[in-house]
Amino acid sequence: MIHYILQIIAFQLLFLIVYDVFLKRELYFNWNRIYLLFTPILSFILPLIKIDLIRNNIPSAYVVQLPAVILGTSSSNEMATIILDEVTIFGTSGISTGIIIQLIWLTGMLVSLGFFVFKLYKIQQLKRTGTITKINKTTIVSLPETDASFSFLNSIFLGENLSEEQKETILLHEKIHIEERHSFDLLFFEAIKIICWFNPLVYVFQNKMTLLQEYIADEKVASEKGKKAYYQGLLSQVFNTESISFINTFFNHSLIKKRIIMLQKSKSNRIAKFKYLLLLPIIGVMLVYTSCTQETSAQEQSSQVTKSATSSQSDIIKNIEALIKSIEVKGNMTEEEDNALKAVVVLFDGNKLENHYYDEDKVKDLIELPFGTIEKVPTYPGCTGTNEELKKCMTKNISQFVGSEFNTKVVDKNITGKQRISVQFKIDRFGNIVNVKARAAHPSLEAEALRVVSKLPKMEPGEQDGKTVGVLYSLPILFKIEE
Repeated sequence: MIHYILQIIAFQLLFLIVYDVFLKRELYFNWNRIYLLFTPILSFILPLIKIDLIRNNIPSAYVVQLPAVILGTSSSNEMATIILDEVTIFGTSGISTGIIIQLIWLTGMLVSLGFFVFKLYKIQQLKRTGTITKINKTTIVSLPETDASFSFLNSIFLGENLSEEQKETILLHEKIHIEERHSFDLLFFEAIKIICWFNPLVYVFQNKMTLLQEYIADEKVASEKGKKAYYQGLLSQVFNTESISFINTFFNHSLIKKRIIMLQKSKSNRIAKFKYLLLLPIIGVMLVYTSCTQETSAQEQSSQVTKSATSSQSDIIKNIEALIKSIEVKGNMTEEEDNALKAVVVLFDGNKLENHYYDEDKVKDLIELPFGTIEKVPTYPGCTGTNEELKKCMTKNISQFVGSEFNTKVVDKNITGKQRISVQFKIDRFGNIVNVKARAAHPSLEAEALRVVSKLPKMEPGEQDGKTVGVLYSLPILFKIEE
C-alpha cells in the first residue's frame, strides 16, 4: 500500500511538472482543464496496471522454487511445533503497524470531512443572512454590509456595498463559472483531499484549477466588454471574499496580476496543441515502471521462468544482434563483462562444461545451470537417493531448519496477520550458501530471514558433466500471526 501511495504522489508530481513547464502558459484553457481533471485520476489508475508483455520481456534468471515455509503464531501456545510441509512457531502478537496506519488515515479523513461540512455550513449561513433573488435558474444572494463576491453551484453571492457597475461585471463573470459547472471541478478535488488528505499535491492541483477557471471566465467576459476595460476594472478595487477552497471568487488579490497578464496574451499557436501529446510517452514510461516493479508470487515467478524459457527463437536472435551491436559500439568489454559472456557460452554450448572457458575460476563462479538440466542436484547433509528424493529431502530439511531457527522475539511486535518474505540464495560450486537476499514489508522480517538462511549448513554442490556448478534457489516464507 505504501508503495502504491508513493507511486501516486510521484506520478502526480510528474504531471504537475509537465503542466507548469509546457502547458500553463497556453490559452487552450479547456484542454488544460481536462488535463488537470484527468491526470490526478490517471495517477490512481496507472500503478494498478501491469502489462505482461512488458514484464515478460525482462529477462528472468533460472531459479529453483522451494515450497513456502509458513511461520505462524498464536497467543494460546508457547511451544514450537514442526510439520513436514509447514513449520509453525508460536510467539506473541500485538497491534500491527498496518492497523495503526489505517487508523491514522481514517482519522485524517474524518477531520477533512468535518472541515468540508463546516465550509458548506458557512455558505448556508451566508445564504440565510442575505436577500435571495431568482434570475432564471440562477440564485442571486445579496449579502448585507460587505463587498464580498463569489459563486457556488447555481448561486452567486454579491455584497451590497458593490457599485451597480461592479455588480454587472461580477454577474457576467460568475455566470460563466455556473454555466461551465466550475464548482464541480473544485468539489472533485475536495473529495480527493478528503481521501488523500496527506498528499500536498492535491492542493496544488486544486489551486491551479481555480486559477484556470478564472482565466476561462475572464476570457469570455473580456470578449464581451473589451479586454482593456475589463482588466482596468480588475485593478480598480480588491474585494474581501470568504476563504473557502471550492467557491469561485471574483477578486483574489494574489491572482489578479496573473489574470491580467493572461488577458493581454495573444492566442496560442495551433502547433502548441501538440504539447498535449507529451502525455503519451509519459504514460508509456509510467506503465513500463509499474509493470516491471510488480511484486510477484511464487507461482507467478515460476510462470515467468516458463514463459522466458519458451520465448521464440526470433526474440533470442534479436537480443544477440543487439548485444553484438552494443559490443561493437563500445569497442571493448570489461573483465566482468567478458566473464559473464563466457558463462553464457558455457550454458548453451554443445560441449557444456567441457568448454575450455570453464577452466577459468572466475567463470566457474558465474555458472548457474537451470535446475531441470542438472545431472545431480545440490544435496542437504544426510540426504541420499535419486534426484527427486534428494529434492524432497532438501525441501523438508530447509523447512525444518528455517522453522526452528526463526526467532519471532526479534520481530517487530506490531506485526500481525500474514506477512510474506521472499528469500533468494545461491548454493555455489563449493556447496556454500551465498548471495542471500530477502524482501519483506518490514525490515525486521527481512533481517531475521537473512540471518536464518545464511546459517544453512554447507551442502554438497550440484554436478553437471562431472563438474560442480552453482544453483539459485527461491524460498518464500509466510509469517503468520493470529490474534
